[in-house]
Amino acid sequence: MPGHSAAAAKPTGAHDDATARTSSEIIDTDLPSRLDRLPWGRFHTLIVIALGVTWLLDGLEVTLAGAVASALKSSPALHMTNAEVGMAGSAYIAGAVLGALGFGWLTDRLGRRKLFFITLAVYLLATAATSFSWSFAAFIAFRFLTGAGIGGEYAAINSTIQEFTPARVRGWTDLTINGTFWVGAGIGAAGSLVLLDPHLLPADWGWRACFFIGAALALVILFMRAWIPESPRWLITHGEHEQAKKVVEDIEARFRETGHPIDDSPTHRLRLHARPYTPLSDVFNALFRVHLRRALVGLSLMTAQAFFYNAIFFTYALVLTDFYHVPGGRVGLYLLPFALGNFLGPILLGRLFDVIGRRKMIASTYAISGILLACSGYAFAQGWLTVTTQTIAWMVIFFFASAAASSAYLTVSETFPLEIRALAIAVFYAFGTALGGIIGPAFFGSLIDTHQRGAVFTGYLVGSALMIVGAVIAAVWGVDAERKSLEHVATPLSAVEDGG
Repeated sequence: MPGHSAAAAKPTGAHDDATARTSSEIIDTDLPSRLDRLPWGRFHTLIVIALGVTWLLDGLEVTLAGAVASALKSSPALHMTNAEVGMAGSAYIAGAVLGALGFGWLTDRLGRRKLFFITLAVYLLATAATSFSWSFAAFIAFRFLTGAGIGGEYAAINSTIQEFTPARVRGWTDLTINGTFWVGAGIGAAGSLVLLDPHLLPADWGWRACFFIGAALALVILFMRAWIPESPRWLITHGEHEQAKKVVEDIEARFRETGHPIDDSPTHRLRLHARPYTPLSDVFNALFRVHLRRALVGLSLMTAQAFFYNAIFFTYALVLTDFYHVPGGRVGLYLLPFALGNFLGPILLGRLFDVIGRRKMIASTYAISGILLACSGYAFAQGWLTVTTQTIAWMVIFFFASAAASSAYLTVSETFPLEIRALAIAVFYAFGTALGGIIGPAFFGSLIDTHQRGAVFTGYLVGSALMIVGAVIAAVWGVDAERKSLEHVATPLSAVEDGG
């Protein structure tokens, strides 16, 4: 497949200078190789915590949207219908789509570090403002802006983490980080159980207090990110080779100071054209001509998982309240085992994506998720499930679906060239989410409003079919990116052939 190997890479001695200007326009460097050979250490753990919190915040927001659904319907200020609850979910996703595209473009142009501060600040202010919503229109607007911050975070954060993580553990690390979405979901569920208790807060105050949880977490994380450096991989493609060299040397020094041995085997060098930005013509050429097959794979996987997740998760509270008659204040209790299954999936299956391989594991998790949803949906339609067995069914389904969804983000973030990585993440997140995520919640909200189990089952079958189609596409056209450097998976656009 195009870009599968880095023709510009060549072995060199470990003690050669890391970066050297070979002409006025070309940089010769082994910095990416030096980042890939690092052992896992405290530096990587701190990166995961400070940046990976994005998924936690998204999990928190999505959970709150479902958990407070009943409270929003009874709120004196909002009086939302089931369809309007679904529309609010769609507004959040629409914001995430546009935020991903806009901030993703800026991330590749201005740098990873600047943008992961800006996007977190947008999220913080918007989610805090949501709690002051005085009407349905205001609530929709603030949910849209909250989504924009989260969408921008996905582009900036995914690219940064990928570029710092050693190649041999990139799959497991990425899936594990994505799994923290469900830590946020658990926090949201637990918080809603307390704050929606009418004995603690008035009914119209509880849901407002829930949205302050995310703002408080974001404020803490904003300060934690202060020590994170700019991605050396981004710096070298923008002519900042000396700064990139200093960042890598500082990271290596931290490892040596803590007694972590660094592999001294030969590294690989890259020769790159430094340029301040990548023209949009090069971006579209890379995405939709050179890497067209990869683009179709990424779009298929993102669309399937977005519909699967957003359609079901944004409306799970409506299913519990309308079909199983669970009180609105108790909805969060049933989410906790659901969140546990979702969290354990990437943690326990993640290693296999690096050992067995991307293609086999992606196809397997997508197919299993789709088949299980169809089976449980049929049981729901026949009235065979109780609220407990429905929760167990969701827990099992999303054990596999969580790993599948995480692998979609892994796929689009590691199979495209360095210079367009953030924008590629944004494009496929945006298009996949727009196709699957915006339509999904509103579609399912309308189906639930019919109060017919058969209608809801139809929605489950659509989600199941999309996942199975995604599995087939991954099996046939997926990229075997396991344990390979990002530059070998996709040659940088600025790479210079030997003698070039």
